[in-house]
Amino acid sequence: MAARGGSQVPAPQVEPATLVLKNGRVVTVDDARPEAQAIAVRGDVVVALGSDAEMERYVGPNTEVIDLAGQMAMPGFIEGHGHFTGIGQSKLGLELMNTKSWEEIVAMVGEAVAKARPGQWIVGRGWHQEKWTSTPTPDVEGFPTHLSLDAVSPDNPVVLTHASGHASFANAKAMELSNITAQTPNPQGGEILKDETGDPTGLLRERASGLVRRGTGQPAPTAAERTAEAERVIELASQEVLSKGVTSFQDAGSSFADVERFKRMIDTGRLQTRLWVMIRGASPEALAKGRLIDYGNKRLTVRAIKISIDGALGSRGAWMLQPYSDKPDSSGLNTAEVDEVRAMAQVAIDNGYQLCLHAIGDRANREVLNIYEEVFKKNARDGKDLRWRIEHAQHIHRDDIPRFGQLGVIAAMQGIHATSDAPYVLARLGAERAEEGAYVWQKLMQSGATVVNGTDAPVEDVNPIASYYATVTRKVADGSVFFPAQKMSRMEALKSYTLWAAFGAFEEQDKGSLVPGKLADIVVLSKDITAVPDEEILQAEVVYTIVGGKVVYQPGR
Repeated sequence: MAARGGSQVPAPQVEPATLVLKNGRVVTVDDARPEAQAIAVRGDVVVALGSDAEMERYVGPNTEVIDLAGQMAMPGFIEGHGHFTGIGQSKLGLELMNTKSWEEIVAMVGEAVAKARPGQWIVGRGWHQEKWTSTPTPDVEGFPTHLSLDAVSPDNPVVLTHASGHASFANAKAMELSNITAQTPNPQGGEILKDETGDPTGLLRERASGLVRRGTGQPAPTAAERTAEAERVIELASQEVLSKGVTSFQDAGSSFADVERFKRMIDTGRLQTRLWVMIRGASPEALAKGRLIDYGNKRLTVRAIKISIDGALGSRGAWMLQPYSDKPDSSGLNTAEVDEVRAMAQVAIDNGYQLCLHAIGDRANREVLNIYEEVFKKNARDGKDLRWRIEHAQHIHRDDIPRFGQLGVIAAMQGIHATSDAPYVLARLGAERAEEGAYVWQKLMQSGATVVNGTDAPVEDVNPIASYYATVTRKVADGSVFFPAQKMSRMEALKSYTLWAAFGAFEEQDKGSLVPGKLADIVVLSKDITAVPDEEILQAEVVYTIVGGKVVYQPGR
């Protein structure tokens, strides 16, 4: 507005901001104001958005001003399902995610043994037999036998966890120390894979992995050593996720002991990632006392229960309605008794917890939906208000897809899994089942369901840009596109990683979009992933990660 005589009316005075980002494209994920050029932050919240000129009045003598140089700023990514301490733990062992053959893994174990103490356990995670360039020899169901590991590590026990976390591979020494023999029965919800003579091959599916007694045969660590390692794991995890632009992390299964560590590290400023935690394996009594909302200035919330009712597709542990197309004698594994899950659902209702059930196979998804529907009716509750979730929801029978929207069940899925798993999905399920119900994001959204995105790290790299790319392209490594009708649009995918993920945790009032009054959790990317050609999305890099108005990650800093 111009004053009489042509002079400008001075802008009203405001309290200066502590941080201003200007000269960029701010994608707000707010339908009322989708974008801006600049954003002002005071303390840990957003106070204003607008043009560079409009934000100038928020700049005071002590305001930190960052020139975005045309780059994209957006709400911080929210990892919708991952394993926080698992990320840190994976940094302490052999990282096998990018290995291309069993021979490569054996060589890595051999190198680790050469540096290890006598009897020291060699651990690693990330291998996936479907990503190897060749089948090992000899093999059982495409898996190797322990003989090759024994050759390079006869005296050091070795246990290597599958990328999915739903299987492990042990050498002879590890099985000896764990008393796993030909006579060992399969535990409930697990399987010891055996060769034609009845001897264990080393492959342990699902709950059979729990038979391995890690640490047996070597001196027990002191309490101080255990504490130091646990805190180091948390620090490594936090550093990793912040470097990938993840400001909030929905942790899919920790203990109350982990929660106490998180609290201590928040109190001392060593944990900067915001955590929303699902508790696994706690008693009803502990759950009744342990619910926690917005601890440490909204750094930690504990309000969900995690249970796994089946396994993973890659290890053929997903619980299916019909047998696997490539293993007709198996329909997968039920890893938690349905009656026990039903009882825990009532505990969740009684104590104000969300229930987050891991279900990958179509039988598992149907059983979970049945439990939810029954409990909702029994308690006269609306599932839309409870926001209970199915974690993964990867393979769903066509008759059950509409039930997600009808019941208000949130599908916490991982975009990157669709393209990572695609090469073997058709073999496991056959073309008809795969097309009808595999990673059906659009069908679920059309049912009225909320879809939350993530990576399931350390199953996959926690990098949200890679999962976003998979979500909008469904492009497989060989260049093919996996059932393209189920792709999300650019903005749908962005919401699945921000606002919808916040909704999935009852946190949309504080997170998921950039509007005045919400937390100033922001990531700045080198490329605008909502606008660049598909092939350029993966070139985007994190330039700044900002949590609560403070820069917590910058490359080279």
